Amino acid sequence: MAKNDELVFGIHSVTALMELTPERFIEVWFLKGRDDDRVTPLIDLARQYGVSVQFMHRKALDEKSEGEQHQGVIARVKAAKVLTEHDLSDIVERTQAKNELPFLLILDGVTDPHNLGACLRNADAAGVQAIVVPKDNAAKINATVRKVAVGAAETVPLIQVTNLARTMKALQEMGIWIIGTAGEATQSLYDCKLQGPMALVMGAEGKGMRRLTRETCDELIKLPMAGSVSSLNVSVASGICLFEIVRQRLS
Repeated sequence: MAKNDELVFGIHSVTALMELTPERFIEVWFLKGRDDDRVTPLIDLARQYGVSVQFMHRKALDEKSEGEQHQGVIARVKAAKVLTEHDLSDIVERTQAKNELPFLLILDGVTDPHNLGACLRNADAAGVQAIVVPKDNAAKINATVRKVAVGAAETVPLIQVTNLARTMKALQEMGIWIIGTAGEATQSLYDCKLQGPMALVMGAEGKGMRRLTRETCDELIKLPMAGSVSSLNVSVASGICLFEIVRQRLS
């Protein structure tokens, strides 16, 4: 496989990507003998766009996926363009031009691709316009992320920035209020007003946000924890926080 190519696994991920950017597709491999209602439309779509279609035995597909669940579908695609600070500014400006409220999710130090995929899925469902991550020490979009995100990796832009704190300050200058989640916060999520232009910051499990990230936030909040565990999985916590913002904006 060429250096700049990626593999995409699973029916949802391959279909979502093909519907949005069919020009990136090089070839798609399907499980030989599978022709059910979920796969046949995808085969037809690939052929419609002139994408090479091949059929393989399960063992060959398993070897290509290196243990990942592929649902009998694997695509080889050209790598997507990496989005940066400039793209983030464009997204915020376009949002404001449409008189919509900016709504962003910032992930600081989230390195598990399963967590990134789940956060992308949460973000898509909540209407988040982009997820911001540091360029280093953070999970990147790969086949696992796309599979977990179930199509959301194709709809929610992932912005990689060189300096997270500097990017946060730039967002503040654009009128965006930045809320960080931290166990040491004194204010509960449910006691905050979360209705304006906003970016939610989630730190890595265990470590939380880095010091400079935490200090750059406008406000710190925490989830009220009634049980014996000290924290929630970052994707679960992000879903709770994002939909509290959605609830308040709709009320």
